[in-house]
Parts: sequence; C-alpha cells; structure tokens
Amino acid sequence: MISTRTFRIVIGLCALVYLLGIFLIPLMDIDASQYASISREMLENNSFLQVFDLGYDYLDKPPLLFWLSALSMKILGVHDWSYRLPSFFFALLAVYATYRLALIYYRKEIAQLSAMVLAASQALILITHDVRTDTMLMGWVALSLWQMAAWYETGKWKNFLLAFVAIGCGMMTKGPIALMVPAFAFVPHVLLRRNWKQLFRWEYLLGILIIAVMLVPMSIGLYRQFDLHPGKMINGVPIQSGLRFYYWTQSFGRYTGENVFNEMNHFSFLLENMLWSFLPWILFFLLGLILAVKELIRKKFHLTGKEEWVSAGGFIVTYCILARSQAQLPHYIFVVFPLAAIVTGKFLFQLLFTEELIKWRKPLLVLHVCIFTLLWVAAVALLVWPFQVPVWVAVLAGLGLVGLFVILFSKKLALPVLLCVALYTVLGVNSFLSTAFYPNVLRYQLGNDAAAFIRANHLPKEKIALYGIHEGRALHFYAQHIFPTRVSPNDFRQDEMVITVKDSLPVFTQRFPGAKVLHEGSHFGVTALSLPFLNPATREQEVPKYVLIALGNRP
Repeated sequence: MISTRTFRIVIGLCALVYLLGIFLIPLMDIDASQYASISREMLENNSFLQVFDLGYDYLDKPPLLFWLSALSMKILGVHDWSYRLPSFFFALLAVYATYRLALIYYRKEIAQLSAMVLAASQALILITHDVRTDTMLMGWVALSLWQMAAWYETGKWKNFLLAFVAIGCGMMTKGPIALMVPAFAFVPHVLLRRNWKQLFRWEYLLGILIIAVMLVPMSIGLYRQFDLHPGKMINGVPIQSGLRFYYWTQSFGRYTGENVFNEMNHFSFLLENMLWSFLPWILFFLLGLILAVKELIRKKFHLTGKEEWVSAGGFIVTYCILARSQAQLPHYIFVVFPLAAIVTGKFLFQLLFTEELIKWRKPLLVLHVCIFTLLWVAAVALLVWPFQVPVWVAVLAGLGLVGLFVILFSKKLALPVLLCVALYTVLGVNSFLSTAFYPNVLRYQLGNDAAAFIRANHLPKEKIALYGIHEGRALHFYAQHIFPTRVSPNDFRQDEMVITVKDSLPVFTQRFPGAKVLHEGSHFGVTALSLPFLNPATREQEVPKYVLIALGNRP
C-alpha cells in the first residue's frame, strides 16, 4: 500500500527540511544558544565532567548534549551547524525507532505512517534547528521503548542491554524522565495483558545496575563540582548537593515545591501547545486517542495477543504526570511524540487504507484543506509583509499555495490525497520559513549581529565588555569568546570597548568625551514575536537598540 520507495522519499524530504534549518537559521536565544555556548566553553577549557556557563557553575541540564556537541565541534569546527549535527542524528534515530517499535505490534503500513507522522511533525522540524535537550532525549527514549518492546517479545539479551543503555544515556541527557517514560508506557501495557510475571523479573535489577554504571562519570563530576563545595549559589539558591539536584530536585522537586521554577502549570497547557507542535497531525491524533480508549473500554480493559497499550497508555500516563508539574514548557511533552505518532499512524491506516472509517474521510479532508490553506496563506504573508524578500521567493510561495490545490485534484498520487496535502504543507511551509523568514527575523538578535561586526572588523575581543544589557548567549558563541559584564561605567578604561543599550550612550560619552559609536544594531528577543514587530510600520518602536562603543581612539 505504501511502497518502500515512497516511504524513503518522504523521510528523505523531512531530513532535507531539517538540514535547511540547521545550516540557514542562526541560533536563537535563549536555550539553543546557551547550550551551544556551554558546549563551546567545555571544548575550549577541556572541562567535560564539570560544566560551566560563561565561567560560572552550571547546574540545570545533564552533560550528554554538551559532550556530544563539543565532540562534533572538535571534529568539524565551531559552527552552529556542527553544534546541531548530533541532535539531527538523534531526530533520525527517533523516527527509525518509532518505525521499529510500531512494527513489533502492527503491520508495516502502520509503522511507516507512524514514522512519517513523527518525521513531519512541526515539533521535530523545530527542535532540529532550535536544539535543546529534548531533541536528543526523544531519540534515546524512542530507542529504549523499541528495544524494551523487542525484549519483552523475543527475550533476547541484546535488546535488554541496549534498552537500559539507552535509558542511561537518556538520563544523562535530561534526567530521570528517560527512565520514567518507559515505565509509564510498559506498566499499563503489562497490567492490561494480565502478564503479571513481567512486573517482577530479576533482570530489572541488572538493568538498574547498567544505568548506575553509565551514570558514574556524570555523578563524579557533580560530586566534585558541588557536593565537595556545598553552598554554591545557582539561580539564587544555595546548592548543597549536585547529586540530589539531578536525581531528585530537578524532576520530582517540581511536584514537592523544591524546584525554584514555577512556569505555566495548568493541566491543559501541554495539550494547548500540541495544537501547533503536533501539526499537521493533531486532529488525527486526538481522534485516534479517543478511539483507542473506547476500544479498551469495549474490551473491558483486557488485551490479548499482540495488542498493545504502550503507545496510547504511555502518552496518557506521561501527559498526566507532566501536566501536574508546577513548571511546564511546551517542549516537555515532545518526549512522548513517538508514542503519539504511533496512535496517529494507526488511526490514519484505519481512515485511509480500510473501510472502517470511510465516512470520516471527506469531512476530515475538507477540514484539513481549509487548515492547510490558511497555513499557506500565513506563510505567504510572513514572507511578503514583514520583510523585503526577493520577488521570486514571494512568487514561489504563492505557487506553493497553488500547488496545494493541484495535489488535491491530482489523479496520480503515491499516497492518499489527505496524506499528500498534509506532508506537502508542513514540509513546504517550513522550507520557506527556514530559508526566508527565520533568517530575516534573526537579523534583529543582538548576539549574531554583534559577533559578525566584531569578526568583520577584526576588533580585539579581549578589550570588549558588556554593560547593562542581557545579551543571551549567541554573542559569546558566534564570537567564540566570553565577554565579561561590568557593573558600573567606572569599571571601564579608555582603551576598551563596551556593548550596551543605546540609552546608556550619554553615560559613556560624558565619562569618555572621545567615545565613538562603532556599530548600532537591534536587540530584540526573537522568540517573542509580536504583530507590532512583524509590522514594518511599527517595528522601529518595538525593537530596542544596542551600541558598540570605542571609549577612546578606535583600537
């Protein structure tokens, strides 16, 4: 029903769209540029067990992302794309592992659909260029789920060992959540199968030992950096134990109140954000999840044969746990998108390749064509309204909208028309965003703009400092230098330069009469896009300015 050639082409096109973002979009503040800066600093200082951020102790995320990104930059050079490259491969691993996990329980077409759904989801396209720990975590978790399922079905030791190695690596990427998700997925599955003995296998003790051994290097680094020096201040809180922070406070402290962060915490927050992050599949997923629950109720909560509750159950339990946390961000739910993709793939197979849901095809097609038309119109508007893009880019985007309807009425398609328009829209729109929209937006970010000027003019980086400005981390990464922050204009000398907000210019010109503005640029938080910023007529009032000032004669 879905040829191998067609499947490979779809996955290949998804990978190509990832690469467009990886090579063409500068790093965005805050998370992606911070992790890139930490990785570069780790490489520069050859400090792999103790992690620092601009010279200060860092205690937020485990080190595996930094280790692999630093290794990539050591081999390929310090570039934004070399920082992102390891996460790109883990995104592909997540797609492949999702395919193999689905293949254990379902026919090949459902496995193919599941992999395509994950690969062409907005979240995965986003986090391959706006890289954070969740990209790598998704790959490790998907691998552990696949290998655990294979071990349960075949009993092969290689699957068992790889499953727990993947869990250990996931914990070194983002903490205990990498262990919790497999538990949340397989415990309900085992209970519903009434396979009680799976809950009490001696091999789990060996698995815990494997994880513990893998965590030894990270634990040694934490102990040396924090436990041997209790009382270090992190985010204004004294840390008595780095080990306790990682293995308890960072995850479980979100429920006990020990974690200092208190972001969005209402129960539907993650689902609300899935409305965009799981595009273009979100409606299919929600319908598939409802049908899966209804089917389980019909079977009186008893699974037989090769029936599975890993995907739906794992998603539901993980969602409920994460949604009760006092600190939530949209990307926290990405870890179970492989499971959501399998639920969606199963529903799409029932909808498009069987007669079970034939009455739903036309209404869902009409609804999604309306949604996809709006997405294409929005993409065209984002290209032709906020920024001056070449005419041929705007024309191509307009033709992209026309292409949606060409596909809709085409008689020769390799996939059902609903699949084709969904894949065409998400990949096409993101291709234009990656090549023409995001690069224009990032021109208004201080870090990459200032670093480019410093490099182009060969300014001595050791003579530049910051004052009264929050610069993110892109500046330090792209300039490949850590710029110190001074607390007072009196701390500067005449032979130095300063990067500061434009409003501080009179302070420096008064103290240093010979001061000269070398460069003026925009200082806008690009992840907080707004209509006034996108509107060319009002953008100037929305975008703060920064200046690079030579305090005496230009060096």
